[in-house]
Amino acid sequence: MTNTEKGQDAAETAGSARFGRLPKRIRLEDTIQEVPATSPDPAKDTYNPDEWVVRNAPL
Repeated sequence: MTNTEKGQDAAETAGSARFGRLPKRIRLEDTIQEVPATSPDPAKDTYNPDEWVVRNAPL
C-alpha cells in the first residue's frame, strides 16, 4: 500500500464511523412546540363604553 492509499483507507474508516449509521428517530410529538400567538393584553378589557359620556357631557 502506498501512503495515499493508507490515507484514503483512514479517511473512509473515519467517515464510515461518523456517518455509517442514521441518527435516532425523533417522534413528531417531540418536534412541535405550542406557544400562544400573542401575550394577553392587560388593557384589553379596560374600555368602558360609557366613558364618552363622562368626557363629553356638558357640566
